[in-house]
Parts: sequence; C-alpha cells; structure tokens
Amino acid sequence: MKQLMIALLLLIAGHMHGQTTSYDLSQLLKEDKLVAHSNEPVQPLNANGYKGISSKGIVWLKDVTFKEGTVDVDLRGKDVFLQSFLGIAFHGIDTTTYEVIYFRPFNFRHADTLRRKWSVQYMCLPDYDYDKLRKGHPLVYENAVNPVPEPADWFHATIAIKGDDIEVYVNHSQDPSLKVKRLTSINDGKIGLWDDGLSGDFANLSITR
Repeated sequence: MKQLMIALLLLIAGHMHGQTTSYDLSQLLKEDKLVAHSNEPVQPLNANGYKGISSKGIVWLKDVTFKEGTVDVDLRGKDVFLQSFLGIAFHGIDTTTYEVIYFRPFNFRHADTLRRKWSVQYMCLPDYDYDKLRKGHPLVYENAVNPVPEPADWFHATIAIKGDDIEVYVNHSQDPSLKVKRLTSINDGKIGLWDDGLSGDFANLSITR
C-alpha cells in the first residue's frame, strides 16, 4: 500500500509540473527521425560541450506533435548582418503554415538601439510575416533580448506557450524578453527547428507538456 501511495504521489507531481521529454538531435538525425526541407544536408554537431545538429530551413521532428507547453533549446547563430535567423517552429501544418519564435543574433548588440529591439520575433505564417507585423504593430511582436548574449555564442531559449499566450526567456532569465498573443486559432501541429539565411546550430532540445 505504501509503495502504491508513493507511485500515486509521483504520478500526481509529474502531472502538476508537466512531463518533460528531452531530444538528442544528433541521435534523431542518425535514426532518420528528423524531416528536413532544404537542399543543404543536416549535419551532426559536437563541439564545446554541445551535441546537436547544424541545419538550414525547417527541420520537423518526425511523429512529434505539440499543442502547448514549454520548449527549451540551446541555439547558436552567426554575427553576420541580415543573414542569421534561427528559432523554433510550432503548430505546423506544412512548410508554409506554422508559427515561429526566432532570433536575429546579429542584432543582439547592434549599435543602433532600434535594431536591438528587433532581436527576437514572433511570426504566424503565411498571414503575418515580420514585415506586416512590424508595419502594423511596431515593437509588439519583436523585442530586444535580456540578458544580451554575444551574437556568435550559444544561448538558451525558453519558449512558453499556453493558450493564446507566448513568453520567451533568454539564458534562464526570470523576466521575459518577449510576451505576445498568438495570431491563429490553429493550436496543434508539427514542431521543429527553424532557420533562414545561414545555417544555425541547435542542441539540448526538450519539451515540457
């Protein structure tokens, strides 16, 4: 009976705090459990203690869907102006219909203070790309990041999605770098790694539901 009560308490605690699944991206690549949509191959990565992949375009996790919860991931872009964009795509239907939170590392420490406020972005494609959101709702769907990483260094992102609310935290900060309301009623679908421009690096992906 005592063991049964302990198991029940552990089950309740797990439910209250959510169930976390960690993904070894390099192992998923080896097992053909990543679905890439780019002419450039996905490459395994193991450097400076980070084991993951380097990719370009959208790379969906095969047979993994996501509704709401928290996504944690380590990312590394490049300090190349207007050429490094990377983040997490979710609620994906295909490669044209999805939501995404992504970062522009080249803006993290830009001398132009306005550009620094264009460091982390929410988009809902195909209807709400960054240009439409920036023109119609300036500095609502994008913001600076805090604390500010070095543009070419690894940084950690925590993306919390619950209902219509999204909060983005950088490097385990207590304060969100971005808080937005979602722009679609689609609340389930594919989840994966998103990169545009130059390839980006991803490691230590976990999802808490």
